[in-house]
Parts: sequence; C-alpha cells; structure tokens
Amino acid sequence: MSLSFKDYISIFIHQTDLHLTSYVKEELAPYNIAPEQNLIMMLLWEKDGQSQNEIAKQLDKDKTNIARMAQSLEQKGFIRRSSCPNDRRTQRLFVTEEGEKLGHSVIPLAEKFNKIVCHGITDKELAELKRILSKMRQNVQ
Repeated sequence: MSLSFKDYISIFIHQTDLHLTSYVKEELAPYNIAPEQNLIMMLLWEKDGQSQNEIAKQLDKDKTNIARMAQSLEQKGFIRRSSCPNDRRTQRLFVTEEGEKLGHSVIPLAEKFNKIVCHGITDKELAELKRILSKMRQNVQ
C-alpha cells in the first residue's frame, strides 16, 4: 500500500463531515428535526414554495429521498405539500406557521455553527476551500 490511512484525503473529508454532522444533529435534537431535513427547511426559509424536484437538485439528492423527508416534515407540521395546478405530479413545499417558529430557533443555530466552523479561516481561504472541494466533486462525477 503506497499511501497510509491518514494520507487519503477522502477519509479525512469523511471524518470531518462525521464530526460536523454529529454536532448539528445534537444541536437540532431538541427541535425534532434531522440535519438532512433541516437542509430542506433552510432552502424553504430562504425561498418558500419550491418544488421537491428543485430541492432535490439543490441538495444533489434523489427525488425519492426528498419526497420521504418532505412527508416526515409535513407529519411534524413544519411544511405543507401542495400539487401544482398545471402539473399534478409536481409537489410544492410551503412552510407552515409551526415551520416559521422552528426557523426562529434553528436559523440562529445554523449561523452560530457556521461561525464556529469558519473561525480563524479567512474569506480567501474559504473561497479556495470551496474551489478545491468543487474540483474534487467534479473529478468523481
């Protein structure tokens, strides 16, 4: 084996993601929302009424996975799903009043988390990190 375990960048990125996800999961636990569900909510708080397909594209997730998470969010009362009048197959997601209340608690947590993660990292370094990670993503597509 030419590389040692610690030399594989993909393993390092994966381990970092596990730590980040674990932190977010713990912070979101009192609000009855999983990190992946929170990503959907973040998109809806930014722009309400997006379709499940639009969300799937933005999150680079399978449409079925998004539909399942949307169903769970609807059962929790955070969103409501509505069929488009001109295309019954398209489901649009809308934040409910309960979902808005959730946002008032969760958005500050997300902003705090982003500050913690980016602490001591310059804007230039963040731009470079995004550029490199995008390149890695393209390499495996």
